[in-house]
Amino acid sequence: MDLAAEHVTVRFGGLVAIDDVSIAISPGEVLGLIGPNGAGKTTLVNVLAGFQAIARGSLRLGERSMAGSPASSFARSGIVRSFQSVRLFRGMTLSENVEVGFVSRGSGRQQARERALSLLKELNLHHKAHHPANALSYGEERRAGLARALALEPRFLLLDEPAAGLAAAEAEELRQTILALRDRYGCGILVIEHNMALVMSLCDRVHVIGSGKTIAIGTPEAVRADQAVRAAYLGGKELG
Repeated sequence: MDLAAEHVTVRFGGLVAIDDVSIAISPGEVLGLIGPNGAGKTTLVNVLAGFQAIARGSLRLGERSMAGSPASSFARSGIVRSFQSVRLFRGMTLSENVEVGFVSRGSGRQQARERALSLLKELNLHHKAHHPANALSYGEERRAGLARALALEPRFLLLDEPAAGLAAAEAEELRQTILALRDRYGCGILVIEHNMALVMSLCDRVHVIGSGKTIAIGTPEAVRADQAVRAAYLGGKELG
C-alpha cells in the first residue's frame, strides 16, 4: 500500500508552489526529498500529510483517495508528519510527551507508560524519561520528536529536516536510528534534509524538486551524477 500523490498542483493565490509533481513512498522505503530553499519541499510534505489542499491532481493511500480529507483523517490512517521545530510539551516529562501519542491511539495510561519507556529505550533516551522536556539537549529534543511521532504508530513517517543543527556524530546516530526503525516497523519514511551526506547514505531513492517541479528521481548514485540536479542544486558542483 503506497502513499502517492500524482500530478499534484498547489497554488497560493497566483503563485504556483507545486507544479504537476508526482511522488510515491512504499512501505519499508526511505525516500529523500531534496531541493534548494523555496523549492516546495515542505509544501509537498504538507500535501502528503493532509495539511495542504491541492488545486489539481490525486492523492491516494493504496486505492483510497485522500484528497480533501482533513489532516486528522491522515493521522488516523497512519500518516504522521514531524516538523522542523520540535514542539514538545515543556511542562511534561519526556515520557509523558510520548505517552500522549499512545493514549491518542487507544492505549490505557499504564500501557502507554510501558510502551513509551520501551520506545525511549530503543532511541537511547530512557535515562531521560522522567526529566522535564525543557531539560533536554538539542540532539535529545530531535530524538524525542521522533519518539513522539513513532508513538502514533505510523505506516508512513514524514520527517522535515530531522538532522537540522546536529553534529556529524549525532547525524550518523540518527541515520542508524532511522534505518533500524524502518527495519523494525516496516513503515515508509520520507526525509526532507539539507545534509547531503546523510541523504546519500540513508535513502533508497531521492526525489529532487526545484521551483515546484520535479528535476529528478532515482537512486542516490543516479541523482548524485545527474547534471540537471547539480546545476539546479549546487551550480554544477557534485553533491555530497
